Amino acid sequence: MVTNMRTTTLRGGVEMPLIGFGTFQIWQQEAAREAVSQALDAGYRLIDTAAGYFNEEGVGRAIRQSSVPREQIVLTSKLWPTDASYAGAKVAVQRSLNHLGVDYIDVYLLHQALGDYYGAWRALTEMQQAGYIRSIGVSNFNAGRLYDLAQFSGVVPAVNQIELNPWRQQRATRKTAAKLGTVIEAWSPFAQGRDGIFSNSVITTIAARHHVTTAQVILRWATQQGIIVIPKSVHRQRMDANLAATDFDLTEAEIAEIARLDRYPDDPGAVNSPQLIERLLAIDPAGKHE
Repeated sequence: MVTNMRTTTLRGGVEMPLIGFGTFQIWQQEAAREAVSQALDAGYRLIDTAAGYFNEEGVGRAIRQSSVPREQIVLTSKLWPTDASYAGAKVAVQRSLNHLGVDYIDVYLLHQALGDYYGAWRALTEMQQAGYIRSIGVSNFNAGRLYDLAQFSGVVPAVNQIELNPWRQQRATRKTAAKLGTVIEAWSPFAQGRDGIFSNSVITTIAARHHVTTAQVILRWATQQGIIVIPKSVHRQRMDANLAATDFDLTEAEIAEIARLDRYPDDPGAVNSPQLIERLLAIDPAGKHE
């Protein structure tokens, strides 16, 4: 179990571990409960879920059954775009609280820059003030949408959770986030294993130099730059290995080597097609849960 967890502090004071546990695609409640239980036992203290993952009940059950005190766990959930309105967000936050079986959610994010996310954002600020949420942020917001929301709402998102890995490094969005004081959180830090990321010669050479795995190098490359990562695994050995990825440091030269692997250096960030929006809006977290 890791005891020297490195952290970063969000706007408002929430202390976030730099390595968390992601639960996307763990659809069944019992599987989610088991995975989160194992993660907490391994030493994870940041658990990430979402209404759109349909596993909040299992995640919440694991947290309630754990011997880890609730106040030591940073729990994240997210608002699905079908609930993106002022009234919809109020209902959705309460629904997530009920599904999770908790009194508060540590970090709550707008899952997509879709729908009336301005109205939803206003609702989240009120829910935060009422104590139901400790910190609010966004997910999948590109640089422009992030800056727009921060400037015109008057409330800067504490977090922007985006796809980020050595293949897609999101420089524009990271630059804007740094200007605003928004912490970047990376989903898909391993690019879902695509395009030989675990066998890339640059990364494997660095891994051999430090006597660690390529996965650990990828996670350390992100966390050493202050980026939170939320890798997912249902295998305890990988959970342990991922969590140990802050036990060494890369050199500036090694970070620069990985920076050159960026395949989309001019990437403006998430841009949703009409077809993708249709698919997203066909998902309804208010519907049937297992």
